[in-house]
Amino acid sequence: MAKKNNPYLESDTVSPLNIYGQSKALAEESVLKNDPDALIIRTSAFFGPWDQHNFVHHALRSFKNEQTFVAPKDVVISPTYVPDLVDTSLDLLLDEVNGIWNICNKGSISWAMLATEVANRSGYNPKNFKAVTLPEMNFIASRPNYSVLTTEKGFELPNLDNALERFFREQEMLTV
Repeated sequence: MAKKNNPYLESDTVSPLNIYGQSKALAEESVLKNDPDALIIRTSAFFGPWDQHNFVHHALRSFKNEQTFVAPKDVVISPTYVPDLVDTSLDLLLDEVNGIWNICNKGSISWAMLATEVANRSGYNPKNFKAVTLPEMNFIASRPNYSVLTTEKGFELPNLDNALERFFREQEMLTV
């Protein structure tokens, strides 16, 4: 996608920075070429109470175990709560819509602020948390500093605060 400082819409030009992004763009192009009535869902930074392999769970586990946790403070994203993603995806399928749809919770946050929010909501002391810049992360592949998604299709998921509230409520229920 072209570099922007405001949320990306479904109609924005695609301009991926790395092989991963290029593969996603090629997949979208191929799917739509072979089936113009296909539904393509774009999402970002998903997290859910049952999935242990996402940023929120990694942050929680690190804070709980008092391990070092590092996250970029200059990368802004639009996290997506998996139950909201699934509900909306199913609604779109049932309604037989097609095309490209951006589905993520309303709002944006940096990875570092998300980690801080996770620490605050969990009650864990983030004493071993370090907010760094993207270059300090030493990723091999280029990454965008801003990849917030929004939609121009007339619907919105609940905001990120609401999604995190439900996430932590589900976490409590899982540990009872």
